[in-house]
Amino acid sequence: MSRFRYVKALCGLVVFTAIPRYQEPGPLRGFSAAGSRAEREWEAKLRNIPSTDSMRSYLKRLSARPQHLGSAYGRDNVDWLVRLFTSWGLDAKIETFDVLFPTPKERVLELIAPNRYVAKLREPPVPGDQSSTQQSEQLPTYHAYSTDGDVTGPLVFVNYGVPADYEQLDRLGISVKGAIVIAKYGGSWRGIKPKVAAEHGAIGCLIYSDPADDGFGPGDVYPKGPYRPADGVQRGSVADMPLYSGDPATPGVGATKAAKRLPLAEIQTITKIPVLPISYGDAQPLLAALGGPIAPAQWRGGLPLTYKVGPGPARVHLKLAFNWNTVPANDVIVRIPGTDAADQWVVRGNHRDGWVNGAQDPLSGLIAEMEELRGLATLLKQGWKPRRTIIYAAWDGEEQGLLGSTEWVETHARELQDHVVAYINSDVNARGFFEAGGSHTLERFVNDVVRDIDDPESGMSVWKRRRLANLSSARSARERSEIRNRPDLRISALGSGSDFTPFLQYAGIASLNIGFGGEDGNGIYHSIYDNFEHFTRFNDSSYVYGKALAQTSATMVMRLAQADVLPYHFVAFAETIGQYLDQLKELWTTRRDEITERNREIDEGVFRATNDPTRPLAAPARQAVPPSLNFAPLENAVAALRESAERYEAALAKADLSAGNRADLNQILLKAEHLLTSPDGLPRRTWYKHQIYAPGFYTGYGVKTIPGVREAIEQGYWKEAEENVTKVADRLSAFGAEVDRAAGMLK
Repeated sequence: MSRFRYVKALCGLVVFTAIPRYQEPGPLRGFSAAGSRAEREWEAKLRNIPSTDSMRSYLKRLSARPQHLGSAYGRDNVDWLVRLFTSWGLDAKIETFDVLFPTPKERVLELIAPNRYVAKLREPPVPGDQSSTQQSEQLPTYHAYSTDGDVTGPLVFVNYGVPADYEQLDRLGISVKGAIVIAKYGGSWRGIKPKVAAEHGAIGCLIYSDPADDGFGPGDVYPKGPYRPADGVQRGSVADMPLYSGDPATPGVGATKAAKRLPLAEIQTITKIPVLPISYGDAQPLLAALGGPIAPAQWRGGLPLTYKVGPGPARVHLKLAFNWNTVPANDVIVRIPGTDAADQWVVRGNHRDGWVNGAQDPLSGLIAEMEELRGLATLLKQGWKPRRTIIYAAWDGEEQGLLGSTEWVETHARELQDHVVAYINSDVNARGFFEAGGSHTLERFVNDVVRDIDDPESGMSVWKRRRLANLSSARSARERSEIRNRPDLRISALGSGSDFTPFLQYAGIASLNIGFGGEDGNGIYHSIYDNFEHFTRFNDSSYVYGKALAQTSATMVMRLAQADVLPYHFVAFAETIGQYLDQLKELWTTRRDEITERNREIDEGVFRATNDPTRPLAAPARQAVPPSLNFAPLENAVAALRESAERYEAALAKADLSAGNRADLNQILLKAEHLLTSPDGLPRRTWYKHQIYAPGFYTGYGVKTIPGVREAIEQGYWKEAEENVTKVADRLSAFGAEVDRAAGMLK
């Protein structure tokens, strides 16, 4: 309520001037009123510390030379980081693991018919870009964990190389058996493409970046603009990470010197066929030599040619050989001891290794993390003391398959499960909008934090700018209505692709992945052009979004470290699980209808109509229409969980958070996420323990929610789907029981 001061003007009129009464913000979630006041004061001090000049200097130093896993400059950066953190008064150490890291010793790609073309397989320097000239230190263009191979065969264009594309090829009467396939980047994670190709009988796989996706289609190419030039290549790992992440030779075990390693021939995550990334400059002559039917309209890219599918007359020779070496992965670990709750830990991480210089990926996130650490070190000198222990990490070997983080988690899994309240991850960061994904028990927490952070360009809160962006991109009136009326913005579920994976999906630790982006050009991903020159021109030129990330993440760390009661919110989680259940029901209905329609087409002979009437295609086998799937166990578990979540909220609202030590309560809350995991993991990939979030078996980075049920329906394993309905319902019931137990302790 406002009060008014009355002022009588000389003219006899009365003017009312409103003087707003100051209203102190309400208590932060999980804090007492007094604790909230103290926390906000320290947060205000922290947010004034991160410096854009410091971040620019860090980036210039860290990205000065190629600094991939096992490189000399990568080790130099590790030592420099430890010295720097130590000079701030922090306890910084190096933890080393020995990991498998193949590098190429031979790469040959040539078109041998109907004409000859030898692929360059090389990214040339760009005038004015000093970093791109460091040829002797750059990793060649290749895919890590491709198998060795020497193959020759007809070429077939498979669009993005995902399962749906092979279904389209079946309809065209085209087989890839005995062929080398060429796929566009996009549509799925790169490692899925050789996996699916091998399942269909292909003997080799090429992956290229089509200019319609990240070249001259979306904008000017580097150096004029931010997008991929004709000879730019996206390196990357193609290990079958949906089976497990980390060192391929030590699944489920930390890759210490004493670890038992699998022989090369027994490693499941190495590809079954050789695979190589190429530029669209090298792809063009290959695609131009293809005959066969015209590619479907949605398959065609931006090259100046008629996209055809093949096979023939194009024939390709691909030869790859690798050095299968073991190299050190060096994680930098910084520990800030807690006080009265020191046995509970908040962990924050960002990887530091790049495929080449790696300015945007990953150093744009690391420099923000560094300024967070400097900020916390400054507060420590001013008398601030965290209740909980804080651990910061700069991971190594992320690019090859989350090696540094996974080996650290596998090595320390038991103690991490006993002590870690949450893991906060970042990776690439740039100009744009705030993005967050993670455990939905932390959704309210994320919203509360970003309401308090100012967007550096608009001046409004980060939360409000994200909300406006969501409204502008909403695809329906229903979606817009939810954005306007729901108190919190939704965070996304996490699949894989960065260092949160071992924490969340293996160890069952509540996790977040955060960052800014969306208003920059990222057409130089995993190339030699991802360097200081490109980043400073096109990504976050003033480094203000690096500062915003530092402010956001540091605030999250501080609140988690200081809260009287850990700020999980179970209502949002229960609501989200209800949405996932609705999606599963819809998916089952869709799959049943698809199978019914496919059987009808088989009966009518539709699959015999091919592009070559003289060579009819044998019809695929009919599939059994799926039986009814009983979702009742999940429905009951979700309904009970909603009630438990509401009881907890009611108890928290009435609780006196200033009274007494809440160690027992917080320990229950800390371990709640673990109850969503299962020791035997997911079907056919036991490393992934979480029953709510996992990377898809055929999507890689892309998430599958309630994956045991969802993927069983997608793949037609009906009995398995029913078994997993019960399994997930049991996990949700156990989770809900712990929420009830926590509510009882609050009373």
